[in-house]
Amino acid sequence: MTAGTLYFIPVPLTEDTTPQQVVPPEVLQRMHSLRHFIVENEKTARHFLGASGHPVPMREITLTVLTKDTPNKDLQKLLQPVQQGMDVGLMSEAGCPGIADPGAALAAVAHHKGIRVTPLIGPSSLLLALMASGLNGQRFTFLGYLPNDKNERIRTIKGIEFDSKKQQATQLFIETPYRNQHVLEDLIANLQAQTKLCVACNVSGKEELIVTKTVADWKKAPLPDLHKKPTVFLLLA
Repeated sequence: MTAGTLYFIPVPLTEDTTPQQVVPPEVLQRMHSLRHFIVENEKTARHFLGASGHPVPMREITLTVLTKDTPNKDLQKLLQPVQQGMDVGLMSEAGCPGIADPGAALAAVAHHKGIRVTPLIGPSSLLLALMASGLNGQRFTFLGYLPNDKNERIRTIKGIEFDSKKQQATQLFIETPYRNQHVLEDLIANLQAQTKLCVACNVSGKEELIVTKTVADWKKAPLPDLHKKPTVFLLLA
């Protein structure tokens, strides 16, 4: 039996954008041909599928859950429909699955089993932020999340700045939305004056804010309110 394909399906980054605004028609068409999906959250996945105009009633669509807490031993079970010849779609909560997302582990297992993994085009907050930042787009590193502890976070920030200057590379990182404001304040307080800092908030949404300034210039005006708003931070020393 020939295995199916595991499709990585991007979804909107913010709640105030529709699938039709940010996902190409060809991707929606491919998604509408699928009946099996692996998702992080069933409720939001059903909302996205419904908003996209999926032609099949939700009760006839199969959803299985993959989160960061899913044991590795369960990943093979998630791929059983693909091994049985069915095409399956993988969706993240926001943006592109597999990037800062548990889908990466599933892709690794799929490759090990010889299953075709096909990424579909759609919004990625990281790449969109980098595109608009004006920072170095030829050499960059995504660092994931910063440490929770303030002292450790400050040490990490200084290390990131050192690496950026040494490599002349843009450094990208994200934070849990309710800690965004603390991270921004720590960045402004601890980076060198001429380091460039980009804040990309609500990327692709109606309240999108993408601003790049030197740290010295950030200090001259009130900081934006980033509390509980999805944000990407980028710096170039």
